[in-house]
Amino acid sequence: MKGVIFNAVEDAVTTLYSADTWDDLLDEAGLTGDYTSLGSYDDGDLFLLVGAACKATGHQPEALIRTLGEYAFPHLASRYPELVDGASTFEFLRAVNDIIHPEVLKLHPDAKPPEFEFEDRPDGALRMTYTSARKLGVLAEGLIHGAGSQFGETLDIEVVSGSGEEVTVFDIRVVEAAATGTTEQAA
Repeated sequence: MKGVIFNAVEDAVTTLYSADTWDDLLDEAGLTGDYTSLGSYDDGDLFLLVGAACKATGHQPEALIRTLGEYAFPHLASRYPELVDGASTFEFLRAVNDIIHPEVLKLHPDAKPPEFEFEDRPDGALRMTYTSARKLGVLAEGLIHGAGSQFGETLDIEVVSGSGEEVTVFDIRVVEAAATGTTEQAA
C-alpha cells in the first residue's frame, strides 16, 4: 500500500483525535509510523493500526475504516486540487480511473490502485463497482462519503453486494446538493 494512504489515515486520526492518539496507535500496533508518501508499505500495517484503534475505541473495524476513509478524503483531494475544484461527486468518481490513478501510477509505478466501473441506473443512482485484491470496499465507501462532503452533497450509499470481498458493488444517490439546495428522492 502506498504511503500516501497511511499519510491520509494519520491526518484523519489527528483530525478526529490528536497527534498523541496517532502515536499511541503506532505503539500499540508495534509500528514506527515512518510513512513517506512515495514509499510502499505492507497492507498489514493498516490492519494493525485498525486493530489498535478498535481496541482503544471499541468501534467495529468496518465502521472505523469507513470513518477513516471519510476523514482522509480531504488529504487525498489536496493532492489533486484541479479535480475537486467545482466538480460534483459523480464527476469526481468517474475521473478516478482515467485521471487520478494514471497520475498515481506515474509517481508510483508499483502501485496497485483499485479499479472502478460505473453504470447509470434508471432510478438515478450511479452504480459503482470496486475491484481490489485488498478487499477495502468499506474504505472506498468512506472516501465516497468524504467526496460528497467535499462537494457539498449528501449521499445515500447502498452496498448492493460484496462487502469485504474483492468486488464490492455500490448504488450511490445524491440526496441533497448544498449548492442548489436541491433534494432528490432516494429510490
